[in-house]
Amino acid sequence: MATTTERLGIVETKVENLNEKIDDLKVDVKEMHDCLDKTRETIEEKLEQMYQASCAQHAEMSKKISTMERFKDKWMYTFGGGMIVVSWASAHADKLVTILK
Repeated sequence: MATTTERLGIVETKVENLNEKIDDLKVDVKEMHDCLDKTRETIEEKLEQMYQASCAQHAEMSKKISTMERFKDKWMYTFGGGMIVVSWASAHADKLVTILK
C-alpha cells in the first residue's frame, strides 16, 4: 500500500492536470465567445443591409404604385366624362339633329 506522502503526490498531480484542463477550457470558451461575437456582428451588418434594401424597394414600389394610381384616375375620369357626353348626346339626339340640319 502506498504511503500518505505518495498518495498526496498523486492527488497533487491530478489537481494540476485538472487545472491545466480547466485553463484549456477557459481558452476554448473565450475563442467560442469571440467567434460568436464576430458572427453576431456579421449577421447584424447583413440584416442592416437587407433592411436598407427593403426600404429602398418599398419606396420605389410606392412611387410606382402612386404613378399608376394617378394614371388610372386620369383615364377613369376621362372615360367617365366621355360616357356622360355620349349619354347626354344620345338622350338629346333629336334636338342635336335639328340643330345640325
